[in-house]
Amino acid sequence: MKIRLRTIAIALACAAAAAWAFVYSGRYNIAATVQHTEPVYRLLDYVMRRSVKLRTGSAQPPDLADAQRIRNGFRLYRAKCLQCHGAPGIAPQDFALGMTPAPANLVATAREWPAAEIFWVARYGIKMSGMPAWQYRLSEREIWDVVAFVKALPTLSPTDYERWNDRPPAPATASPADALSAESATLGDPKAGRRAIDQHLCATCHRIPGITGAIKDVGPPLNGIGTRKYIAGVLPNNPANMIRWLRHPKQVDPLSAMPDLNVQDKDARDMAAYLYTLKDLD
Repeated sequence: MKIRLRTIAIALACAAAAAWAFVYSGRYNIAATVQHTEPVYRLLDYVMRRSVKLRTGSAQPPDLADAQRIRNGFRLYRAKCLQCHGAPGIAPQDFALGMTPAPANLVATAREWPAAEIFWVARYGIKMSGMPAWQYRLSEREIWDVVAFVKALPTLSPTDYERWNDRPPAPATASPADALSAESATLGDPKAGRRAIDQHLCATCHRIPGITGAIKDVGPPLNGIGTRKYIAGVLPNNPANMIRWLRHPKQVDPLSAMPDLNVQDKDARDMAAYLYTLKDLD
């Protein structure tokens, strides 16, 4: 038994050393002009499908045949999804043609995937691909509206889609998050705030303890933000002002380089809760 275990340990060590040597050599071509090798592509696709299936569980979709839901889903699809996935008779935009792996044709996805799995991918996105998470930009109802339209895609010819395109756009429906008070001083969930900070790309400008991504200092580091006297040097540091700053920085300081990221009230309260955990100045 000891000999067998020693043999397995040596084999694993050799495999790890070979893998590291391959990675260090730089032999794997990461250029987007070259697709993944067939084994890598199939492995990534299989891992993605199994991961999505595990996390959708027994989720029950709403009525996806509702005409108004499909119409609103078309409006959202045209604004958010068409650029990468195209539509019947319409090609994706140039930047999407250069993405690797290529964005899926959603006509085929609509035929093969359950609605709950399409919803999960739209809401949470897929790592190491161009598929973003729409959780922080669309309400749950709006994402289901998109799913309803995607499920209708196989029934649309290019002529049908053009007819939809020619209709006046339906009025946007307000997300429930938009109705919440921006002045609320109630802090949210720090764990959810950490995810929201990541999703709003805060780490592309700031060094933030606990957030992976920042390697350059565009804005000031946020360590110790929870105990600073002022926010952005102009607002007394309290929860109401922190939420206000996260949601509408240009209203606070028009000259600030901090962009308006369309942060919803719930996400702002969660993000503020995480920022107030950052008390260490080191």
